[in-house]
This record gives sequence, structure tokens and C-alpha cells, in this order.
Amino acid sequence: MNKVYVFNETSEDLKKEEKEIAKILKYALKEEKVKNAECNVIFVDNEKIHEINKTYRNIDRETDVISFALEDNLDVVMAIRLLGDIYISVDKAHEQAESYGHSFRRELSFLAVHGLLHLLGYNHEEKEDEIKMFARQEEVLTHYGITRSL
Repeated sequence: MNKVYVFNETSEDLKKEEKEIAKILKYALKEEKVKNAECNVIFVDNEKIHEINKTYRNIDRETDVISFALEDNLDVVMAIRLLGDIYISVDKAHEQAESYGHSFRRELSFLAVHGLLHLLGYNHEEKEDEIKMFARQEEVLTHYGITRSL
């Protein structure tokens, strides 16, 4: 059984979003045929994600989502896969939803699935990998019922 824990470190009331993000990520894990896995999603503001980006990636600006995959550093097979943490800037999610002309729900879901796919080993450093990852994101979101029009 997969578990997704969502923590809100912002002052914004995101109880509804917390439940939905947990559901969509459990759905994405099922779609990826991942079993017995756990991950965390942490909602933060731009200031906090800027600090994380600078500290861990040496990039001095805010970003929308950062994933820290625990499995990258494990040589041990465990009964439960501890995938890692996904930090999402709620401020950036609001900005990007407006900029892209879709809902906050859609943007937050997109960022959560994007972060989860990173935890599962997807990346977008090469064009071929980017095409594969972004196609998978859209497939998961569409099958779950979250489209760009939402």
C-alpha cells in the first residue's frame, strides 16, 4: 500500500488541496506500478523554496518544485520504498496558474506529479527524456481527470 504525506508550511488554508494531492500521487504511483512506497509533499512559500534551492542546488532564486529522492543514496532494498520529499512553492503555483491560464488545482497537481516522477527516476535534462517525462505527466493527469481547462 502506497502512502503520501502532505504537510503545509504556509499560512494558506490548503486542507482540500492536501487531500487531493495525496489522492493524485497515490493514483500516479499505481499507474507507475509502484507498490509499498511512501513520499512526502511539503507546501512552502517562495522564501522557503528559494532558501532550499540556494542551499542544496546552489541556485539563488525561487523555483516551483524541488524533489529530494532518497533512493538515489540507498544500496539497500527495503520492504517499504521511501521515495523522498517533494517541496512545492504555493506562491509559484498561484503565479504559474494565472500565467498559464488554468486553475490553481491544475498547477498544484502538475507540480506534484512532476515532483513524484523525479523521485521515480524521471528527468528532463536531455530533450528525449523531457519528452518522455512531460508526456507521462500529462497522461497521469488526464487519466485522473485533471486537464489544462481546469
